[in-house]
This record gives sequence, C-alpha cells and structure tokens, in this order.
Amino acid sequence: MARWQSGARERLQAAAIGLFVEHGFDGVTVAEIAAAAGLTERTFFRYFADKREVLFPGHDEFEQNFLHGLEKAPDDDPISLITAALAGVAGFFPDERRAWSRTRNAILQAHHGFQERELLKMSSLTATLTRTLRERGIDPITAALAAETVATVFRTAFTAWIAEDETRSFVEIQDDVLARWHGLLTAPRA
Repeated sequence: MARWQSGARERLQAAAIGLFVEHGFDGVTVAEIAAAAGLTERTFFRYFADKREVLFPGHDEFEQNFLHGLEKAPDDDPISLITAALAGVAGFFPDERRAWSRTRNAILQAHHGFQERELLKMSSLTATLTRTLRERGIDPITAALAAETVATVFRTAFTAWIAEDETRSFVEIQDDVLARWHGLLTAPRA
C-alpha cells in the first residue's frame, strides 16, 4: 500500500459514509473504514481524530466562507451584511456535493449526539458572526439578530437543498429563502 496516496481523505470519507449507511455508525470500526478505502488505520488518523470527524469535515473552512462574505459587504447596513455573509458560503455547496450532504444528513438524523454536535457547530458559527459584526461597529442586539438570521436562512436553504426532489442550486434556493425572509419583514402588518 502506498504511504501517501492522493485523495486519501476523500476515499476515507466515501468509504466511511458507505459503511455507515450499510452497517450503521456504531457497526463500523476505523479499521474497516481504512480497509474499505485501501488505506491503513494510521493514514486514517492522519486525517481524522476519530470516525465521528468524518461526518464533520471542514467546519473552519465553512465558517470562514461566511466571514469572507462579510469582508466583501459594501457597507455596514445589517441587510447588506446578512446578504454578504450568505453569499460567502453559497459556493461551499456545489451541486456535486448534494448527494454526499443528503447521505450525511440521514446519518446525522439517526443519532441524537450528531444532531447535538451539528447544533453546537451552528451555535459556534452564530457566536462568531455576532462577534465579527460587533467588531464592525454593529450594536450588540442588531449583531445578534443579523447573525441568527444568517444561520436561520442558511439552515432553511440547506434543508431545502438536500430534499430528495430538489434540483435547484444551493445559490438559487438560498436567494429564494432570503427573499422570503425579506418579504416577511416588509409585509404589511394586520
């Protein structure tokens, strides 16, 4: 077996997801994941701390996409900041990632601990966005509302994007969800 094979991380992720679907998360060992990928356990641990990490890759990169979007915001108007943060993450979800995201989500939904971890990661994102907005001079309440809005619009769009019958791109869906949110804010009050 080659010591450093290209695409090892991706092969390990694909093997793990396939095995988790077939045998359940608890029914799979790291040794089995590595063997299915044609790699060693040692190689597995170069990329992942444990088998749970296979399901939670790239959180830092994910968060950075939102922050890069904020950096590109034309001004400090909260609506512009929300839109910019969401635009920053849209490219993180190309259509070729949808099948993997659907399968991953099904695995997460089968385990309460994974659902909790996903919520904690979203909570961490919201805290980071709030802090970043405050550093830009946005007052604390507006910063918190804007960060929560980004997280809510993102989660709603992501849920729609991984729906079995959905074919629109993540960008199209997220733009639609953002427009619906904006419509709620501007709708006449009864």
